[in-house]
Amino acid sequence: MKKVNYENKCVLVLGIAKSGFAAAKLLRSLGATVTVNDREQVENNPKAIELQELGFEVIGGGHPLELLDGIDLIVKNPGIPYQNPLLVEAVKRDIPIVTEVEIAGEISEAPFIAITGSNGKTTTTTLIGQLLNQTPANPIVAGNIGTVVCEVAAEATPDQTLVTELSSFQLQGTVNFHPHISVLLNLYEAHLDYHGTKEAYAAAKARMFRNQTNEDFAVYNADDSLVSSFAEASKASLVPFSATKILDDGVFIEDSWIVFRKEKVIKIDELSMKQNIENTLAAIAVAKLSGVSNEKIHQELTNFHGVKHRLQFVGEVSGRKFFNDSKATNSIATKKALDSFEKPVILLAGGLDRGNDFDDLNTYFKTKVKHLITFGETSLKLKQTANQAGLNSVTVVDNVEEAVSTAYHLSGTGDVILLSPACASWDQFKTFEERGDIFIEAMHRL
Repeated sequence: MKKVNYENKCVLVLGIAKSGFAAAKLLRSLGATVTVNDREQVENNPKAIELQELGFEVIGGGHPLELLDGIDLIVKNPGIPYQNPLLVEAVKRDIPIVTEVEIAGEISEAPFIAITGSNGKTTTTTLIGQLLNQTPANPIVAGNIGTVVCEVAAEATPDQTLVTELSSFQLQGTVNFHPHISVLLNLYEAHLDYHGTKEAYAAAKARMFRNQTNEDFAVYNADDSLVSSFAEASKASLVPFSATKILDDGVFIEDSWIVFRKEKVIKIDELSMKQNIENTLAAIAVAKLSGVSNEKIHQELTNFHGVKHRLQFVGEVSGRKFFNDSKATNSIATKKALDSFEKPVILLAGGLDRGNDFDDLNTYFKTKVKHLITFGETSLKLKQTANQAGLNSVTVVDNVEEAVSTAYHLSGTGDVILLSPACASWDQFKTFEERGDIFIEAMHRL
């Protein structure tokens, strides 16, 4: 860990989740005087109680403005919006506000590979981790994928690489964060309740480019014009990838081969996960920049079936292929999933009704879906949208188990059965993971 001096600094850690808990302990080890604050009462929060027992000043039950008195820095939980009155007041007082990713970047002796985008972050991060595993890159996978970045950064050594999935929430709270390789997969309209506008959301994602130099690399989706505009404005060496066109540089598809800088790497037909090809192209770019051999890439890509609940191939029954994309909690993600298949699929969709319509799926109901099986609070709304789009092959069922059974009996050899709900899961399930697990269990019962 790099020696960063926080002596005589008073730091407020805002939010006691995994990241706040780790950041508080790290900052104190660096010499800071740390106050921890959470909206939940201390006695109801095991993490808060543990911090108290470790000697931290912990204040729960709200965010009183007097907490800002004498504070030099705020390290906030990524999910707390900047509209929070405490943060609004902090801005007025010119108190810097960062996330723990910024602290991780300060202390890490290992270089960063940072991956972000509206969709596909987890799959791409996981795949990069596997491609770099047992190579000199010596990867540690962390970030939004589950492990707190500053926690692993404190232990990382110069001969390791931090492969990090980062959200717009995390990146907005960075100032000097400097990844060696940045990966921007795509940009769709998302998290407007947090960022306010698509432009602000996109700008938060693009912050990972701003401190890169010509010794660093920006891997980006050349098929996305907004992504390209941000990447091409950076000082990093540009490494584009494209699933639709041949490039002068970067990663692209030519004559059924994935090509990196004119070098054939692997045939498309050899990929075990042919869906989400953009994620694969981005991962190959990072692997080649990191010195991974084509033999290693071939070994991993012929055995990688995706990340659970994220367009995951879960098995084949009587010639029907089942894919679990339970993480698709909005129509943008469902459209991305449907784009991954050449032939129309049997789509299982539905869930929590947040009051939105599904008109943006109209074209997909016309061209990408041969039969819709819908369930949950939005079932009738989805049925109506599909009918208006001209898709009359719609079946309404009660739950995911029934949807799987119905899909099997309505399908034939060669069909794809895709769970991609376009909705949150909370009407019938605690989490999208539970929903996906029930889909998998129902498939296995067939």
